[in-house]
Amino acid sequence: MTRYPRDLRGHGATPPDPEWPGKARIAVQFVLNYEEGGENSILHGDAASEAFLSDIAGAAPWPGKRHWNMESIYDYGARAGFWRLHRLFTGAGIPLTIYGVATALARSPEQVAAMKDAGWEIASHGLKWVEHRDMPEAEERAAIAEAIRLHTEVVGTPPRGWYTGRCSENTVRLAAETGQFAYVSDAYDDDLPHWMEFGDRDQLIIPYTLEANDMRFATAPGYITGEQFFQYLKDAFDVLYAEGEAGRPAMMSIGLHCRLIGRPGKLAGLKRFIDHISSHEGVWTPRRIDIAEHWAKHHPHRRVERPSRMDKARFVEAFGGVFEHSPWIAERAHDLELGPAHDSARGVHNALARVFRSASRDARLGVLTAHPDLAGKLAAAGKLTAESTAEQAGAGLNLLTDDERAMFQKLNAAYVDKHGFPFIIAVRDNTKASIRDAFERRIDNDTETEFAEACAQVERIAELRLIDLMPS
Repeated sequence: MTRYPRDLRGHGATPPDPEWPGKARIAVQFVLNYEEGGENSILHGDAASEAFLSDIAGAAPWPGKRHWNMESIYDYGARAGFWRLHRLFTGAGIPLTIYGVATALARSPEQVAAMKDAGWEIASHGLKWVEHRDMPEAEERAAIAEAIRLHTEVVGTPPRGWYTGRCSENTVRLAAETGQFAYVSDAYDDDLPHWMEFGDRDQLIIPYTLEANDMRFATAPGYITGEQFFQYLKDAFDVLYAEGEAGRPAMMSIGLHCRLIGRPGKLAGLKRFIDHISSHEGVWTPRRIDIAEHWAKHHPHRRVERPSRMDKARFVEAFGGVFEHSPWIAERAHDLELGPAHDSARGVHNALARVFRSASRDARLGVLTAHPDLAGKLAAAGKLTAESTAEQAGAGLNLLTDDERAMFQKLNAAYVDKHGFPFIIAVRDNTKASIRDAFERRIDNDTETEFAEACAQVERIAELRLIDLMPS
């Protein structure tokens, strides 16, 4: 594998300002997963009963049998938990996003009507609340299509958001390829939305959460009391709110389930959290579709040429001159395991520098000797590369007096006679005076010390050139 698909860079050290409405310091987004009636059950044509996310400790599937206790726990979510949550959120004036399993929605018409009356978003949570992990791609594609069809039939409008939860490695791509969704949430990789490219499709990803999630009441390690849930949510909110006040607003997702947080003792912690955020100014509590529409408007995707996707010829064309007259470095760097993390100036620099550092001493010496003398004969004759010409001019080395030029030529000759390669310094980090000082100081170093210093300066020159090529 020479191309690594995971994006470990993301928004980088300086994420974009989301520009939340009203200059909000944080977006707090509540999701209510509606899965009751869509879980594994032989009534639904599955091979065994459900075993995931319930209050039954150590639950296991019952092959070929109905699990009455498991079913009744899920029933509680639809019969009682949903309505308790409906009263809480409508009373607080906070709209929800529903992750609705299509078959569960079809079995709960009164709850669907209440969701719609409240103005809540009903996103798709798949056709059934089952594992997609081992689904063949064609089967999963068909399941996504049927989820969209049934959802539209039951709700009256097609879903604009998608979250599978129990997804496969293909799910996000398959959902994006439908062209149906304003966002997909099968990701847990950021505190802000981001874009992914799938062929011609630019898909917005709004990351979800498995930690600020009441599922931890049913998994280990997890929450035992509502107070523990409240404290975790409060701590997360307080950190993000402070970051927002410092100029780095983000979003906080909170995942809920009718059969879990809908229990009175657990709900108490959620109520405390809603009271906590209500006491703060600058808190936006949108639906997920509101975030999607806001992000698409304020941060639309812009396709750029990505180094990790370039063929070798284009990569060498773009970066072969970064190390002076040494295109072989770019040729070898292209063979490294490149990925989205290398689609930046620092990323490309790291790949090129790895090749340079691992090359033989003779090869590195060749790179050093490819560099021109500072204010030397090539500069006087106008035969430097465009990069070197600009760099030397930036330090005023093109405007030397006759005495200064003679001084530099004398230093150049003495340095090369002693060390066997030109004096190299990142002139853009220096002034004419500091260059002269470094020249006079370094000329007395031993050659191995100077070789290491010259290599470091070559890498710095390359970094500065790449920043010019890839400013963003």
